[in-house]
Amino acid sequence: MRRVAVSWSGGKDSAMAFHTLAKRTDLQADILLTTYNESNNRASMHGVRLELIERQAERMEARLLKVPLPPDCSNETYSDRMRAALKALEAEGVREIVFGDIFLEDVRRFREENLARANFRGIFPLWGRDTWELAGNFLRLGFKAIICCVDTQQAPAELIGLEYSRKLLDRLPGGVDPCGERREFHTFVYDGPIFSEPIRVERGETVLRENRFLFLDLLPY
Repeated sequence: MRRVAVSWSGGKDSAMAFHTLAKRTDLQADILLTTYNESNNRASMHGVRLELIERQAERMEARLLKVPLPPDCSNETYSDRMRAALKALEAEGVREIVFGDIFLEDVRRFREENLARANFRGIFPLWGRDTWELAGNFLRLGFKAIICCVDTQQAPAELIGLEYSRKLLDRLPGGVDPCGERREFHTFVYDGPIFSEPIRVERGETVLRENRFLFLDLLPY
C-alpha cells in the first residue's frame, strides 16, 4: 500500500477526491496538504479560516500539513514553498499527491510540472468526469457544503452563503459549471461520509475583494 497526501482546500472537489480513495486498496491517504495566506490564516482561494480546515482534518483523522503563502503569491514563491513541503512528505515515504481537478488542462499541467521537479507524481481521481454527475454524486453521498466564495464576474453574487444543493444546481445560469471548476465559486464542506461528525459553523459577514471576489466569513462554534 502506497502512502499519499491529498491536496486539500476544504471544498467539495477535494472532499470527493479523498472519498474516492476509500475504494482503493493500494493507497493510504492520511495526510492533507493545504496552502493558506500567512497574513490572515485563511485557506488560499476559498478564504476559509484555517481553524475550520484544521477541524476538518481532525474529523477525518488525518494530519494536516500546512503550507504558508504570502499575499499576492508569485508562481515562483508558490513553487519554492511547495518544494519544501514535498521534501517533508518525501521523508515520510510519500511520493504522490492527490488532486480534485476535473478538466482544466493548464492547472493540471502546472501541478504536474512542479511535482516532477521533486520526483513526485500527481493522482487525479476525478479527471475527465462529467461535472453534473459529480455534483449529483456529492449530494447523494450525503455531503453538505456552503458557498463561501463567488467570483461575481462569472456567477451571481446571490450564491454566496447558500447551501450546495439540488435546488442551487437547478438555478445556476448557463455557463456556470456545477462544480465551479472554472473557479466561479468555492465551497466549504461541513458534513459528509468522510467526517466522524459535522463541523458547526455560523455565517458571518461578506466582504468584496478586488471589486470581484465575494467572500463569506464562516465562523466556527
